[in-house]
Amino acid sequence: MSEKLQKVLAQVGLGSRRELEKWIEAGRVQVNGKVATLGDRVESRDDIKIDGQPIKMPDRRDRIRLVVYNKPEGEVSTKDDPEGRPTVFQHLPILRHGRWVMVGRLDINTAGLLLFTNSGELANLLMHPSQQVEREYLVRIHGVVDDEMLKRLKEGVMLEDGPARFLKIKVGQGGNTNRWFSVVIAEGRNREVRRLWESQGVEVSRLKRIRYGTVEIPSYVRSGEWLELPPADVRKLCKTMGLKTQADWSLTPQEKHTLARQERKLRGRGAQ
Repeated sequence: MSEKLQKVLAQVGLGSRRELEKWIEAGRVQVNGKVATLGDRVESRDDIKIDGQPIKMPDRRDRIRLVVYNKPEGEVSTKDDPEGRPTVFQHLPILRHGRWVMVGRLDINTAGLLLFTNSGELANLLMHPSQQVEREYLVRIHGVVDDEMLKRLKEGVMLEDGPARFLKIKVGQGGNTNRWFSVVIAEGRNREVRRLWESQGVEVSRLKRIRYGTVEIPSYVRSGEWLELPPADVRKLCKTMGLKTQADWSLTPQEKHTLARQERKLRGRGAQ
């Protein structure tokens, strides 16, 4: 069954469909030795190259996988770092086929939940602004926060790249000038949480993401550790995002053993 070229490339995790359409228009994509055009449809047997480099076509029968990673501060959200700093990709399980696609980013000083999937299509859906997927953070603020400030942050303030706001703010523990808050956003622009608070003249001293959409970090997954979600949970998330999947993802005995062993290992040790 053939599908639109830009849709197939998005499934691989190379970018959004709109971005990939620009690549096609620029003549960067070749199909079976010919420069592709918008509207082209491809099948699994077709030979696709971008800038001369072959692209492995996704197989719809492949099981979509999703890994929850608890990022510590000090790691960078990239595969390779020219400065030699530790990266979030160094701790992930090895994929025999395909590659891990990171869902969103966290800056080097932000800790907490990062999602990784082998499905570029799922990753793009989770990150696309039109989906309005909620991200929840715990943030410790140094400075005086009053009701008027919280009202402004919920109604919206103007940042250098446009208006932004928190969908929800919950006041947590702390004193008058050093307090924890729980905040929710639905866009995920670069350093958006920090910039929102800093626009009010206060300092973000700690920041941790604890939820992305419906996925949260289990309490027993410590900083620097990962946990792969079972197929039933991944299928539920795909359904929520409107992504069609195979009716049945059959795990091999080895896969079942690996998933169960990893969760037993983390759970049995108790929460940090």
